[in-house]
Amino acid sequence: MTTPAASAAQAARVPAGPAREKILATAFRLFYAQGLRAAGIDTIIAESGISKATFYKYFPAKDELILAYLDRVDAIWTGQLHAAAEAAGPDPAAQLVGLFDALASACRRDGYRGCAFINAAAESASGTRVHERTVAHKQAVLAWMQRLATEAGAARPDRLARSLALILDGGLASGVLDGDPEAATTARDAASQLIAASLGVPE
Repeated sequence: MTTPAASAAQAARVPAGPAREKILATAFRLFYAQGLRAAGIDTIIAESGISKATFYKYFPAKDELILAYLDRVDAIWTGQLHAAAEAAGPDPAAQLVGLFDALASACRRDGYRGCAFINAAAESASGTRVHERTVAHKQAVLAWMQRLATEAGAARPDRLARSLALILDGGLASGVLDGDPEAATTARDAASQLIAASLGVPE
């Protein structure tokens, strides 16, 4: 059994920045692989190699760690979406199609378990900070798609963006439910056809 003195000594040996990063990196892996509730604090503490005192110093409650995890997922996934869109070139319509290349990369990743935000929403009650964080992420992605749709000249950019968001989320879910990474290709093709139809572009 670890004594308070031993815990304090262990905490003193781990610098603040690295300690927090160890906790968050471990939580990132376990939360995504096992789920928010299944991955317990004791397991995260044990696998990150830090003391309970250090853990609670940075994350007084589990939800604080979950929110930090979702912030990190947001930064990574949003970055991947924007990078895929920008790789398609400067045309907004092409960027709307190109962003689905990020979906293809995600679905082919080892250990893929779908959208971390959809998973988190399913495990959190409406009105909680965790659930609100998942909604904020989806709203930000939707708003970005709507800006691109507006720049592309869509007659109903709000409707186009909403439809593309549904296709994206469906592709994220299908990639894990069906176990078929080609779901991303189907989603991209559907998005391309929808965008062309919304802009009145002949196929």
